[in-house]
Amino acid sequence: MKPIGKYIIVKNIDEEIKTKSGLILSGDDTNQLRYKKGLVVEPGTDVSVIEKDSEIYYDKGHSFTMLINDEQYTIIRESDVVVVL
Repeated sequence: MKPIGKYIIVKNIDEEIKTKSGLILSGDDTNQLRYKKGLVVEPGTDVSVIEKDSEIYYDKGHSFTMLINDEQYTIIRESDVVVVL
């Protein structure tokens, strides 16, 4: 599978978030955060900065989900990536 243009295929990474006071946020609480962590499965043909297997944070409000070969992936644009780890 190869995304076209500036699109990126991402596999979501579920992370446990701990507050400064030591509380661990539940999955429902983390879903309310604006940004989500993911692993780049395949960058698009016009993506030059973000490489395959990079961990990123992206704006989940501008993403959509697809089922490809019975696996769920998130599709985003390069401009929605806010941090590359």
